[in-house]
Amino acid sequence: MRVEPLPDVPAATVDTDGERLLAVADYHAGIEAGLRYEGVELKSAAADRRERLLTCLDRARADRLVVVGDLGHAIGDPFDDERTELEALFAALDVPVTLVKGNHDGGLESTLAAFDADVEVTPGHGTRVGSVGFAHGHTWPAPNVLEADVVCVGHEHPVVRLEDSVGGTQKERAWLRGSLVADPFAEQFGQPVDAAPDVVVFPAFNDRSGGTWVNVDGQEFLAPFLPEGLADAEAFLLDGTRLGAYRQV
Repeated sequence: MRVEPLPDVPAATVDTDGERLLAVADYHAGIEAGLRYEGVELKSAAADRRERLLTCLDRARADRLVVVGDLGHAIGDPFDDERTELEALFAALDVPVTLVKGNHDGGLESTLAAFDADVEVTPGHGTRVGSVGFAHGHTWPAPNVLEADVVCVGHEHPVVRLEDSVGGTQKERAWLRGSLVADPFAEQFGQPVDAAPDVVVFPAFNDRSGGTWVNVDGQEFLAPFLPEGLADAEAFLLDGTRLGAYRQV
């Protein structure tokens, strides 16, 4: 498979176009500053996030890092803490970075331009790297992105609610993987869509960012094309456990 999750972490290797990529979604640098604004006080986990990402890059032996949207957390200009976290992150990275712009990345380009970093920022409707497409998921992916063999999206932060035999419950981040349903995209674009890629919905890299409970009744998806645009989707835990059809977990 061209997109292969790394065991036990919300990151995947992507082999395409002669490169090995490490792909993550929803890093949300500076999230603690955003939560503080909302009245929630948490100690910053910036150093831990950075070290976890660097460890993933080392494990993957990646040539490039692809962030599938929401590298930052502030919707507009980044918070001071967010800017400091990003500066430290890019100072530690030794591979080029592609940021597929997410809904939280609107004010990041000028900030990133000030760093001594090899970073490319792509439009929010996504991009292609060889046979793999990337789009954050807050808006509809472009038609040429859908023509890839596999399309990777974030934004959704999928989580599952697991219940044990005595009624105890726990929340776990999860991957979703299924086949694209072309009809919603054809309706959106006003033209036929001749594409049938696999779609991989990434869990959030940031473990403080919440998520969509995909197996709980009454929960709505965030992406405008989900769940209608995804057929036969299965859920997988970070450790690789295959849960089966996500609605039946």
